[in-house]
Amino acid sequence: MNPDQLKYLESHEWVGIDGDIATVGISEFAVNQLTDLVYAELPNVGETVKKGDTFGEVESVKAVSDLYAPVSGEVTEVNSDLADDLTALTEDAFGKGWMIKVKLSDPSELDSLMDRSAYVAHCEND
Repeated sequence: MNPDQLKYLESHEWVGIDGDIATVGISEFAVNQLTDLVYAELPNVGETVKKGDTFGEVESVKAVSDLYAPVSGEVTEVNSDLADDLTALTEDAFGKGWMIKVKLSDPSELDSLMDRSAYVAHCEND
């Protein structure tokens, strides 16, 4: 995923769109802030997520952080590789480190998310 073409939440989740499927992950900034990731809890395929609600958590040696859904819909795919090894998340947060794919139930929710430049400005003040 090209980070410049993604949408972001203030809580550092990103979303990329391909048709009616949203790919969701956390930004490189979030991964660097958490450091030393040890565990990620993600939803199961078939579960529904609602924009703004938690869909899982990521744990590092220093904190546990909730993961917030940037969009609503049904989880169609989960990156099961992250269950055994979070290396993909730390090395390629915008690519191999994706977390879930969601079939959008309301594409208009994307309009309220930040673009890359707004997100970068947010991180500079975070």
